[in-house]
Amino acid sequence: MIDRSRLSQPALQVAPLLLGAVLASVVHGAEVVVRITEVEAYEGSADPASHAFRGRTERNEVMFGDAGHLYCYFVYGMHWCANITCAESGTASAVLLRAAEIVTGESVARSRTPRSSHGSQPKAALLASGPARLARVLGLTGSATGTDLLCDSAPVRLLALGGADDHSTGPRVGVAAAADYPWRFWLTGEPSVSAYRAGGRRRRDPVGARKAGGGNRQT
Repeated sequence: MIDRSRLSQPALQVAPLLLGAVLASVVHGAEVVVRITEVEAYEGSADPASHAFRGRTERNEVMFGDAGHLYCYFVYGMHWCANITCAESGTASAVLLRAAEIVTGESVARSRTPRSSHGSQPKAALLASGPARLARVLGLTGSATGTDLLCDSAPVRLLALGGADDHSTGPRVGVAAAADYPWRFWLTGEPSVSAYRAGGRRRRDPVGARKAGGGNRQT
């Protein structure tokens, strides 16, 4: 049983604890279990790239609640991404799940992964490489927002924390605001870790303006 107090800390402290953590999802009776290999920290009002930078809204409400809950959002009109809330209740803070290794349920993960125009799929190590792929193989959508990951009866559960010493840090992927913050954490040498892509300023949306996930922030 994970003590919620371990997640009730700022995202920058929780993020390394989630490296190597085990997350299980059971959707429509199909189970997928992953080991988290890459995350990004988002620190709410102190972070221009966070969905909560400008305060509480209906969409980001769960970020202001208790630690250990899922926050899922839709981005670019195409993909879902999943975060784990952290910090004390009333303080918005979350860690984006960027990549993972499939531990159990590879066949289920593949059934949820579209084939390329050539009929191929990613290698096993890349099935959950990137936040959109990870959310997809776990079967996570907006309906999962608010799920208490520490509840034994929840369809998505955090089974164990990690906290591996051998990890790397660097700038977050694809964000325009606070792009130089080294708030991405990953297990060094893991093949499932996603490729780095620098952010840009192609989108003109103000922070939090896009209903589908705030543009290229917290992705």
